[in-house]
Amino acid sequence: MTTQTARTPGPAGGPTTGAAATRSAARPRKRGAVDRAPWILVSPFLALFLLTFILPILVAIVQSFTKVTRAGLFGEEGVTSTFAWFENYRLVLEDGNFVASIWRMLLFGIVQVPVMIVAATVLALLLESASARWPGFFRATFFLPYGIPGVIATILWSFLYVPGLSPIIDVSEMLFGYTPDFLGAGTVLWSIANIVTWTYAGYNMLIIVAQLKAIPSELYEAARVDGAGPWRTATSIQLPLIRPALVLTTVFSIIGTLQLFAEPQLLKSVSPAIDSQYTPNLSAYTTAFAYNDYNLAAAQSVLIALVAFALSFLFLRLTNRSSR
Repeated sequence: MTTQTARTPGPAGGPTTGAAATRSAARPRKRGAVDRAPWILVSPFLALFLLTFILPILVAIVQSFTKVTRAGLFGEEGVTSTFAWFENYRLVLEDGNFVASIWRMLLFGIVQVPVMIVAATVLALLLESASARWPGFFRATFFLPYGIPGVIATILWSFLYVPGLSPIIDVSEMLFGYTPDFLGAGTVLWSIANIVTWTYAGYNMLIIVAQLKAIPSELYEAARVDGAGPWRTATSIQLPLIRPALVLTTVFSIIGTLQLFAEPQLLKSVSPAIDSQYTPNLSAYTTAFAYNDYNLAAAQSVLIALVAFALSFLFLRLTNRSSR
């Protein structure tokens, strides 16, 4: 007795065995599983991203357009929420202290950000020069302040700012007969700028160093053949090629300027020049947790984000236009 294998027409009209047909049917299922695998792997991150980032932003935007009315002395007769349109934003923009805090941070950024980026660039170029010794050790040393939490860094620096505790003030009094006031109304902003620069210069330096290491060695060899010295190599090769890193670090610094919070919050206890609305973030924090006006604080937060976005966008437009 002979057994005949079942055959079906193949894609070109030829016969296809049953096993081949089974394999061809399994391929779409396998391809579908492969396509779904990346989404399954990133789904925990996406869920956390939505819950901890996107959802709070949406809630803040909704709250900024909402007004809460409490009936009774303590709200015991009921609490109602109504759509307030742009009333919260109007109240925020009429708050002179909040507007002054934004202008204060703009002045802070105009001075502090360029100083920090220049310092980070110089450190990176020095560490990546051919004559640099122990570059790994110094990279770790310069990066170390970034590893110290901002609260601890501010407390450490406050001991150098407070009269009677600061060795800097004691030495200045002995040598020059002058007592510097690091916490006065005209100087405390730059004392904060010093802390921020000390903390983040090493972080920005590492970003620039990573860009420097991506420069092909052939360019350095060609520069040496042409007789270019360290200065000419830095200005003609390194600085133009690390421009993306400089743009990135500047954008990060612009955003971080408007988010300044920990340093003034801690120095407020030792400096009478710092009030509860000294920076935009500190003002929003005070409005929410001292005055319990979360809707007005949400409007302040949205405005801070819009200003940061506008400044970053303007800077990127200017840098892109200058590179053409």
